[in-house]
Amino acid sequence: ELRSRIAPNRVGRLGQLQEWLEDKDDPDNKHRHVSHLWGLHPGNEITQEDTPDVYKAARKSLEMRGDEGTGWSMGWKVNLWARLRDGDRAFKLLNNLMRLTGSSQTEYTGGGIYPNMFDSHPPFQIDGNFGVSSGIAEMLVQSHRRDAQGDYTLELLPALPAAWSEGRVQGLCGRGGFEVDISWKGGGLARVEILSKAGRRCVIQYKGQTLELKTEIGATYRLDDCLRRE
Repeated sequence: ELRSRIAPNRVGRLGQLQEWLEDKDDPDNKHRHVSHLWGLHPGNEITQEDTPDVYKAARKSLEMRGDEGTGWSMGWKVNLWARLRDGDRAFKLLNNLMRLTGSSQTEYTGGGIYPNMFDSHPPFQIDGNFGVSSGIAEMLVQSHRRDAQGDYTLELLPALPAAWSEGRVQGLCGRGGFEVDISWKGGGLARVEILSKAGRRCVIQYKGQTLELKTEIGATYRLDDCLRRE
């Protein structure tokens, strides 16, 4: 009953996702909070596939808020830009977060990190450290969307920045009980290994390609750059 009374997402006069019931968002407001984008991340109600207009509006809102903020805010924005599949913008926020706080490069009081790599708010908030770790994971694997059968989809390298043309990651966890290892070269997928921990159906997507696997508990599945079984 309460859920039915929650106001729906609304696109405002500037093409933004409205933060308020009234269409009064200020395009020059660079506030560090972006709570109205919760449906994009960590929620899953705003996606390009299911709600394209709201998805576009969420991007407009994030652009309006800018790329500065306290450390925790920039960590949050890395996640949001990853969900928007904009790896280069997410990478820019990651670089902003890695600036030494108090240096001439920081534009926001307390923004950045301390010499010991702790996030600066000030004085210190672990949200920035945990948040940017989450954001990096979201740049490499996303699993918040479900397919028509209700199973989670593993999307590989959805927001890979140009700066990371080659790399490898191990042990990322995908919804549905999957552990994912990925290697990539030349800005594209080279190989992926998926360990099934629950024996569920696995749906994998990469650059418009989709593969469905029936898995067994404890089995590992190896795929090449075209999602072909090895």
